[in-house]
Amino acid sequence: MAAVITLQALHGMSDSETVDAVTFDLRWKMACGLPVSAGAFHATTLTYWRRRLAASDSPNRIFEAVRTVVAQTGVLAGKTRRALDSTVLDDAVATQDTVTQVIGAIRRVRREVPGAGEVIAAQCSAHDYDDPGKPAIAWNDKAARDQLVDALVGDAHRLLGHLPETEHGPRAAEALALLALIAGQDVEPVEGSDGTDGRWRIAQQVAPDRVISTVDPDARHAHKTVARRQDGFKAHVAIEPDTGIITDCALTKASGLGADGQSVSEARTGLDLLDGEAGSVRVLADSAYGSGELRAELITRGHVDLVKPAPTRSAVLGGFTVDDFAVDHTNRTATCPAAVTRNIGRAGYVKFGAACRGCRLRERCTGSTDGKSLRIRPHDALQRAARVAARNPDWQNEYRQHRPMVERSIAWLARGNRKVRYRGVAKNDHWLHHRVAAINLRRLITLGLDYTGTTWVIA
Repeated sequence: MAAVITLQALHGMSDSETVDAVTFDLRWKMACGLPVSAGAFHATTLTYWRRRLAASDSPNRIFEAVRTVVAQTGVLAGKTRRALDSTVLDDAVATQDTVTQVIGAIRRVRREVPGAGEVIAAQCSAHDYDDPGKPAIAWNDKAARDQLVDALVGDAHRLLGHLPETEHGPRAAEALALLALIAGQDVEPVEGSDGTDGRWRIAQQVAPDRVISTVDPDARHAHKTVARRQDGFKAHVAIEPDTGIITDCALTKASGLGADGQSVSEARTGLDLLDGEAGSVRVLADSAYGSGELRAELITRGHVDLVKPAPTRSAVLGGFTVDDFAVDHTNRTATCPAAVTRNIGRAGYVKFGAACRGCRLRERCTGSTDGKSLRIRPHDALQRAARVAARNPDWQNEYRQHRPMVERSIAWLARGNRKVRYRGVAKNDHWLHHRVAAINLRRLITLGLDYTGTTWVIA
């Protein structure tokens, strides 16, 4: 059954498609060690075994078994480079708007919480919660939309407030927590309200960790670029860049809200993948891992920093960047290109103020009427050193030499499997480990995997 689950993850098949392949495809029978006359099994058998694996002490044992094979072959012996990267995987549910989420969360509370149905019948009148469709309003009328949102959020608050304060089971408690979250993440008090009169409108800004579906509360918005948005999860991988073998992986909620599509907390998940390495490694990664905080943590863990530095930005087009300002970190001073020196404040800010008046370099430095203001971050010295090192031709050649296989491994991981099949981080994390195990096995076979009768080797 482990072989079947691995082949299913490799080919991205559904349970029924997998059963057909095992029954009728001789290649699958050979790979699984089954006789030609072996009969079919029911598709729910795969569900049963996935649940057993998930509930066991070693839910990723298939991945661990393949990692043992990798170790026996010695294919990674002496290879001390590791590359960190991540990719967005699309969720398996539809993204919901605020109205749909509030209605869905109220319905879920009605299903899971004893006595909630009576409270909804008595206190909630914004919508007929037995009606499977959306409320019948003029959706192109902003006032009507605002009135509906206000009424639905009011229903949610009344439901939460009128339910008796009793101890609930896990499912009921989760339903109540989700309703409270949904009722608060997308709304704000109307203009002129102090937030105590119960009048609400759609929030003008998106919450940083916004739940996008009550069907899968773990799914999140993710931004690969400023213009390109995806909804789903983040798959993090550590890759040996010469062989393309993925040494570890993890799946998290996607919460990247910046142009690099990667938050610090997500990038730290990538660093955690290196904790299983026997010693220090040379870490290749793109600028998403290049913040000063992450660099300092990487060095603290004993690894060698070969992360591509994040690009510096200027306040005016083609103007000076932070590297054009000389910083004395010991005496906490900064000197601008016009040789004006100022002290660095406790929060890390340097203000040149009046010194910018009449300065011949002002047009290349700042457009602010108050003069140049510069922020020196806590790990500025580390960042400057990284940018200097990255300009070295040897550093650039090493990075360019080993980066292409990393991108290829990411392509193998996502090809035909960009959309996950399950809901929630836990189930999809197990799927990711199965998928990586299958890709690693295929890669080992390409490299010449053979069994001597006692151990695995690369022929």
